Amino acid sequence: MLYIASDHAGFQLKKDLTKYIKTELNKDLEDVGPEVFNETDDFPDYAIPLAKKVAKEKENFGILICGSGQGTCIAANKIKGAYAIVGYNIRATELGRKDNNANILCLGARLLPSTDFAKAIVKKFLDTKFDGDERFIRRNKKIEDLEK
Repeated sequence: MLYIASDHAGFQLKKDLTKYIKTELNKDLEDVGPEVFNETDDFPDYAIPLAKKVAKEKENFGILICGSGQGTCIAANKIKGAYAIVGYNIRATELGRKDNNANILCLGARLLPSTDFAKAIVKKFLDTKFDGDERFIRRNKKIEDLEK
């Protein structure tokens, strides 16, 4: 399952990306919130529940959106089994999936130059598979071992 959530700063981009993912990428998507714009909401209230949902199954992925992408990334990475990256460009996003097997993409709505750029990052994240190379498995296992 693919999940999406935002805070107030990412609310409009979340709406735009939800439409894009459902209509143009033809993917099922569950919106974890918020349902309505609230300028005083707090990103952990959405990032943490999304990260918990993603961490339940290895096939799950998530997209989090806040002002910079940093706050949601920090919050999501506190959850065992959640591996969040900030997608600040297409190549970094690709490497986060290919090398690090990231399962959550965090976006900075206030920092990305356009909605089309955000769409390209999302597409790259969803299209890229984990490489599975031994060195990446070894490195990722060292991170997983910290969670034990």
